[in-house]
Amino acid sequence: MTSALETLTPNPEVEAERRRALRALLCRPLLTPAETPENYIVVRRHTEWLKQWLTEFPAWSLHIDRDLARLRKIPPDLLDETRPAIDRTSGICFSKRRYALLCLALAGLEQSDRQTTLAEIAHAIMELAASDPDLQAAGMSFDIGNYDQRRDLVHAVRFLIDMGLLRRLDGDEGQFLNRNGSSDVLYEIDRRILAAILNVSRSASSVEMAAETNIGDSLPERVARLIDDPMTPTEDASFQRIRARLVRALLDDPILYFHDLNDEERVYLDKHRGYLLRQIHEATGLIAEIRREGIAMVDDDGDLTDLKLPENTTEGNLSLFLVQWFAQISKTNSRPAIPVSAVEEHVRSLIQVHGSQWRKEVREAGAEAWLTQDALSRLRSLRLIQIAGNEVVPLAACGRYAPNNSLNGSDNEE
Repeated sequence: MTSALETLTPNPEVEAERRRALRALLCRPLLTPAETPENYIVVRRHTEWLKQWLTEFPAWSLHIDRDLARLRKIPPDLLDETRPAIDRTSGICFSKRRYALLCLALAGLEQSDRQTTLAEIAHAIMELAASDPDLQAAGMSFDIGNYDQRRDLVHAVRFLIDMGLLRRLDGDEGQFLNRNGSSDVLYEIDRRILAAILNVSRSASSVEMAAETNIGDSLPERVARLIDDPMTPTEDASFQRIRARLVRALLDDPILYFHDLNDEERVYLDKHRGYLLRQIHEATGLIAEIRREGIAMVDDDGDLTDLKLPENTTEGNLSLFLVQWFAQISKTNSRPAIPVSAVEEHVRSLIQVHGSQWRKEVREAGAEAWLTQDALSRLRSLRLIQIAGNEVVPLAACGRYAPNNSLNGSDNEE
């Protein structure tokens, strides 16, 4: 298997710049010269190579102009719910409600002038929710007088600030949340980012209209229509789709488990594994760790890692203790199913031993319940466990965290 990209033999400095450009896009798929000038410049410098590589391997598109660079990533699993957006201040994951508020906020901003306020965004959301029968039927409403709902809105707005779409001119979201003083915030809207922020190839309304004529369409099929362009059903297109799915998983997922692949994907990976891993390593610097159960692309620099383990926080320490415990249990049981209640009991014992070194609130009565849920969510995102009802099933990669760094059948292949 050869690639047109392999005919290019740039010098080490060019290779390093290309790697930096691709890593910048993987870390932040929307770059602007105002927010990230150095990364934006290096991405523009290597536009041609980036577009070639991204088209050939993950089949992602890249748009670059003088205002921004937008990498339109498509996840390997369109229905993956394990890694939601996280509010940078509180560390709280986005719920479905927060995502709905985010979309309604974007709709409201489309109708706004160059500047807006947090109160105006809130009122626009209330009007949009009240005027849409489908949202009403789904129970979606917004009450600005409700603290929890204001907090959801603040999280959505902070996300838009992080993306560069909103620039705070005056005020503070915390005061709005607590209703202190005037409790409003003034923003400037970057309409270029507003136009590019949604990662869709067609509108949701057009997908819904198509669904009305295609009764029985599944949710994955509707999501695929929303963000993916259909390929002509040829043999080459089939191989391209398989390659794209594998490379997307290797770039985006903490671990690619072989048991998650279908027969065609497994055959393709067995045949082209060395080539694909070499291309990813040369383009990104990620290093393949290959085990019997799957492949993890390790990021030694750490800037492409959104969740780290170990991590020097209460949640990070607890997650490490739990995954080590799961690894120990797995040594004597190839596929254990551990009741969540047993995990909570173990967390309670860990609090008794280590709680004095952790945040104060972990020592409050009942803290083991929310600590357990947070840690399990983190480990699920890292593909170290599965949640099956009220049971936790450790996965093979837990073995990396066992004292001897191995698990039955998890020896390195390379």
